[in-house]
Amino acid sequence: MKFAVISAGEGSRLAQEGSLLPKPLVRIGGRPMIGRLLDIMKDAGAGSIAVIVNPANTLTLDYLNDVRQKYNLDIVAKSTPGPMHSLYGLTPFLRGEKFCVTTVDTVFRESEFHDYLDAFASSDRDGMMGVTDYVDDEKPLYVGTDAEMNITGFHDEPSGCRFVSAGIYGLDGRALEVLERCVSSGRTRMRDFQRQLLADGVRLKGYRFGKVIDVDHVGDIAKAGEISGECENNNR
Repeated sequence: MKFAVISAGEGSRLAQEGSLLPKPLVRIGGRPMIGRLLDIMKDAGAGSIAVIVNPANTLTLDYLNDVRQKYNLDIVAKSTPGPMHSLYGLTPFLRGEKFCVTTVDTVFRESEFHDYLDAFASSDRDGMMGVTDYVDDEKPLYVGTDAEMNITGFHDEPSGCRFVSAGIYGLDGRALEVLERCVSSGRTRMRDFQRQLLADGVRLKGYRFGKVIDVDHVGDIAKAGEISGECENNNR
């Protein structure tokens, strides 16, 4: 299985609230947020990891270059309109087998991630998306599921949905073909891509995580530290 991290945002809200570190370098559980993800992926068996990062974020680029050999990183420095185009920028590194992509600001329990990867590796579905019933995002993507956790829809409003997206995407090569069509047609949002997957008959299953924190604000850092098992108070 291949692995990748989307880290091309600006992290402007954290900066406005007084964070002196760019979002990927904010410490969670004693480690830079992106470093924690790279450790988790490496421990899960990643032979290499692709990362896309905003080229204006020179501190993060310097950090990734410093640890490039440790994690066998493929680094893409590119500014994108959003996560869907960031995923598209990673496609050269994701072809040929199942892959797992997370956004850099998604904080989850490591043990749950390993269980998720095992479930995805053995699944006969075309994709497995991380979902949670803990709503932390300001504009969550609600995920409709049936009794067997097959995904039936992606919605902007609750619409009776039990879960929201956790920012963890497990897919196979067929999804990249859908992604390319979405980009070429001018669509920009990750949720539009996810909806198109279903429209094209890609079989997606949801995998339930416990609490997943989307770190957008300074106040989210302590909550994310609790998830990881260690709180950090020195990110300002």
